[in-house]
Amino acid sequence: MKCPFCGNADTQVKDSRPSDDGAAIRRRRLCAACGGRFTTFERVQLRELTILKRNGRRTPFDRDKLERSLNVALRKRPVQPDQIEQLVSRITRQLESLGETEIPSHVVGDFIMKALKSVDEVAYVRYASVYKDFRKTSDFAQFLGDEGLSDPDPRG
Repeated sequence: MKCPFCGNADTQVKDSRPSDDGAAIRRRRLCAACGGRFTTFERVQLRELTILKRNGRRTPFDRDKLERSLNVALRKRPVQPDQIEQLVSRITRQLESLGETEIPSHVVGDFIMKALKSVDEVAYVRYASVYKDFRKTSDFAQFLGDEGLSDPDPRG
């Protein structure tokens, strides 16, 4: 593994342990040249996934992009980083288990929506506002009504 600090190819594994419910190996590494320490993760990848965008473009699946999307939706919400990592792993496994190498982007979005709804309804609505391209407040009201998330008017 190449050192991210100095680019040296000679790094040593100092510690390995299971991470992420046994779905990954966490390795602490030390660079022989600069003494820098860093962590790497090794995960099983069942197949190379390609995301088919709405406009027809194809892009490689990016686990980090999935994690960033979840982090944006869950910003300032009472969800721990390890919960987010578990969501990323679960969604990735779901995508890999579809048996397809090309997956439409709306399938990824639907998996994210389902995962967020089970964890935090505010994050779910935040993500939906971008994913469903809300343009005005009535779009929010319509979505909340359709999803049964809005509280009934306490005044009757």
